[in-house]
Amino acid sequence: MSDEISHDDLPAIMSHVSIGVTDYAKSRAFYEAVLATIGAKVVMEVDAPGVQAAAFGKQFPEFWVQTPHDGEKPSVGNGTHFGFLAPNNSAVRAFWDKAVELGASPDGEPGPRPHYGEAYYGCFLRDLDGHKIEAMAWNAAFDTGHD
Repeated sequence: MSDEISHDDLPAIMSHVSIGVTDYAKSRAFYEAVLATIGAKVVMEVDAPGVQAAAFGKQFPEFWVQTPHDGEKPSVGNGTHFGFLAPNNSAVRAFWDKAVELGASPDGEPGPRPHYGEAYYGCFLRDLDGHKIEAMAWNAAFDTGHD
């Protein structure tokens, strides 16, 4: 039996994203608490010369928080945001509450966003470095491709 996964069976199109942060320890603690509300945890860490990084996910590293590899100050991308999938509306609210408690700036309170689809419920915030983050629940059944 092969461990290889068929291209059609991959559950997502993204491997991972990373953001640069100013205060690694503070940002790691922020994301550890906030992402726990949607079932994610630190799944990998790097502490090497010139870079500290923590990767969050449920099973594999999907979202990296790190000091920039070039040693320069991190910057926020204009028009860039990171959306995290929550299992339900309550988890979106918990994500929001925990993020605000830990110093995130509100940028769109939890609620329905019918302009993104009738099943969409989400919230938007700015993290400790100003990166735009989102939690959203899709309140409709997902097509798993299996009968």
